[in-house]
Amino acid sequence: MALMTKAFILIAMVACLTSVAHAIAGQATFYTPPYVPSSCFGFEDRGVMILAANSGLFNNRAACGTRYRVTCTGGTNAVAQPCTGRSVDVTVVDLCPGCAGNQVDLSQEAFAVIANTDAGRINIEYNR
Repeated sequence: MALMTKAFILIAMVACLTSVAHAIAGQATFYTPPYVPSSCFGFEDRGVMILAANSGLFNNRAACGTRYRVTCTGGTNAVAQPCTGRSVDVTVVDLCPGCAGNQVDLSQEAFAVIANTDAGRINIEYNR
């Protein structure tokens, strides 16, 4: 019985350690092509599943190339039910100089995966 208890505790501890990634709440807007040049990669095309980060997240280019999973959690305006129920994986390629501290700017294509583009701005959660 003691062995079973120790095994259960060990499994529970491992499960807790693997679920320490917490989502960051914020808002997302989108920008449209052209996506190059970018602050991170110049004229190197990094595709369309990309993100321009606020200055805190961008951290003087330290975030360049970092991947995030972004999920729409709700609308911020009159567009009812803007979320598609999907998530999108994006790569940081640029700085969004006009973004607030809790905001990111997705490519139009990435935004469209998770929300109706008519919404323009949505509530999100994102994590690495």
